[in-house]
Amino acid sequence: MTGPDTISSATERNKVNVLAFYDLMFNRSRPAEAIEKYAGDVYIQHNPTVADGKEAFIEYFERMARDHPGKKVQFRRVIAEGHYVVLHCRQEWPGDREWAGIDIFRLDDEGKIVEHWDVLQTVPETSAHENSMF
Repeated sequence: MTGPDTISSATERNKVNVLAFYDLMFNRSRPAEAIEKYAGDVYIQHNPTVADGKEAFIEYFERMARDHPGKKVQFRRVIAEGHYVVLHCRQEWPGDREWAGIDIFRLDDEGKIVEHWDVLQTVPETSAHENSMF
């Protein structure tokens, strides 16, 4: 039987795992290690520019590390409920623009990442208001 304490600790574990995964693959440019440590049996990808599966993920982010050395992500918000973790991120790509992103991860019962969606938008030079995207 699962009670509120079990659900809360699993949700917190999922948040920690997603943040560690993203930092390892993006900021530290070690996608193979990130997949090995934090992905489940499958990795379902919904981003249309990245092929499906673990190997495709690794190949994509190894290429991004070569093409954009020094890229980094800042986590601005982390929201979690059950098997889902949502990140609001600021991505900096040297030689390219900055991006605002929302990443959604689904984790299995063991806290391993098994599915990913994202929505990305470039950060404009000017804005119609003084509010930040972050």
